[in-house]
This record gives sequence, C-alpha cells and structure tokens, in this order.
Amino acid sequence: MRGVRARNPESLASLYDESSRFLYGLALHILRDEADAEEVIMDVYQHLWNHAEVYDETRGSLWSWLAVITRNRAIDRLRQSSGRRAREVPIELGYEPGGESEVPENLSIFQEERKLVRDAMDSLTREQRQAIELAFFRGLTHVEVAERLGAPLGTIKTRIRAGLQRLREAMPPAMWIGARADAK
Repeated sequence: MRGVRARNPESLASLYDESSRFLYGLALHILRDEADAEEVIMDVYQHLWNHAEVYDETRGSLWSWLAVITRNRAIDRLRQSSGRRAREVPIELGYEPGGESEVPENLSIFQEERKLVRDAMDSLTREQRQAIELAFFRGLTHVEVAERLGAPLGTIKTRIRAGLQRLREAMPPAMWIGARADAK
C-alpha cells in the first residue's frame, strides 16, 4: 500500500495481480454477470488508486478492506441493474466467446486456492456459513439476513464476526492479500 499511496503504478499492478482473481470471483458470485463483475473490479481498483489514504491498517487487513469495497460495489451494481436486466436480450445459448485459454499453472493454482477456501468454509458451523453466504455472497444486509434466518440481529452479527474469524484462522497466511511467502 505504501507504493500505491506514493502513486507508484507498479505497486498497483502488483496488488492487482495478487488480488484481482479473488475479488473478481466475489463480484461474479454476487452479480452472476461477467461484464458487471469486470466493471466492478475496475471501479474497485480506481477507487483504491484515488483514495489509498482512506485505508487504515489498524482497522483491518488490506484483504478485508478490498473485499468489503468489492462486495459493496457489487451490491450497488446489482440493485442498479435490476431494471436494465429485464430489458436486455439474452445471447444465444451456443455462443462461445473467443479468447486465450488459461495457462495450466494458473488453473492449478486457482483450483488449489479454491480447495483451501472450500475447506475453510467447511470449518464453519452451519449457522455461521448460512449467515456469511447470505451477507457476502447474496448481498443481503445484516437485517435482511436476520429476517431470512429468523434470528435476532445481534445473533446474526455475532455469527458473521465469529465465522470470519474462524475463516481467517483456517486460511493459510499465504492466501491473504499482501502476505509474503516467507511470512509465518
């Protein structure tokens, strides 16, 4: 972040390389639309570049800050686009977009990261997992999660907080954005 705050484009590019795959996956999971997810990710990094001074490392990790920005931007976009989607014409089912295939090493790394995240999610209680999935992957507010699950708001907030702590403990530090490979 020091490099980004110093307006060093290489620092932003490095952070993008480390974090964009995860953030794109989060945005895509919420939006279920590749183009919208791509636009949200571009918006997130533009916000990061223009407002790097807002990030406060004493309040949480860079990983968490970027995930929250991505989630909020994706939810905003989801709410804005509900009317637009009703007017769009769907692409033919047989359509195959052209493009480069994934590099095998990147696919292997992505699959391993996916397994680690799934294993971490499996370490949660059923209640924690439900609350986190509704809040972070479905874009519901804490109040909406409480209504959907029929539980008090304070209970939902506690489940989410405890679940996120358990995820942090279950995920290897190398998966955290900005973590160095030699960090223990």
